[in-house]
Amino acid sequence: MNTTNHLPILFAALTPLLAAGLGSDWVAELEKPGAITESGGVINIDVPAGCTLWYKHELTSPVSIVYEARMIQAGAPNDRVSDLNCFWMATDSRSPADLFATHRSGAFADYDQLLTYYVGLGGNGNTTTRFRRYIGERDNRPLLPEHDLHAPEFLLRPNTWQKIRLVADGGHIQYLRDDRVLFDFQDPHPYTKGYFAIRTTKSHLEIRNLRIGKP
Repeated sequence: MNTTNHLPILFAALTPLLAAGLGSDWVAELEKPGAITESGGVINIDVPAGCTLWYKHELTSPVSIVYEARMIQAGAPNDRVSDLNCFWMATDSRSPADLFATHRSGAFADYDQLLTYYVGLGGNGNTTTRFRRYIGERDNRPLLPEHDLHAPEFLLRPNTWQKIRLVADGGHIQYLRDDRVLFDFQDPHPYTKGYFAIRTTKSHLEIRNLRIGKP
């Protein structure tokens, strides 16, 4: 995927660019070999283990990231319906000036040292939905009780498109699904610039209609 206006893309629809292929605007970190393809503006992620797909351009608050996602359940080996996850405003404490200077294997523990906001939607075999503010420390991913959801209404539905919206507006951090706020967090020390990624593990999902702009 190539464009002549990389940073201004921040405030434009990205879907037409996806039609050109994933190209140089995305980088994948895979724990094991898997398939990440694009066709007709839809990204297909079919992986047997951990996968993080980074959008390679730094984002600056205030920002809103919107996309539609569908978890595939059709009987294939990775059709598990689990872990529609994401990072936003991410940097890496091991290389603060360059997220991509640090090697990460795709295994979940490799991301402990990020400084980022994270949501795991339908994690742990589609039994939990959690919001975390990573603080850059190995083996320390703080989780507040009010950010640990288990009710079926907060979990994943197979083969159904759902709209995800991530917001970082100064210290106001939000995560919405289908226009319903699941997490609303006031951060006294906000992460105001960083990177966005789709994250999953042993799963099969599709992403479309990705847009990045102002809240």
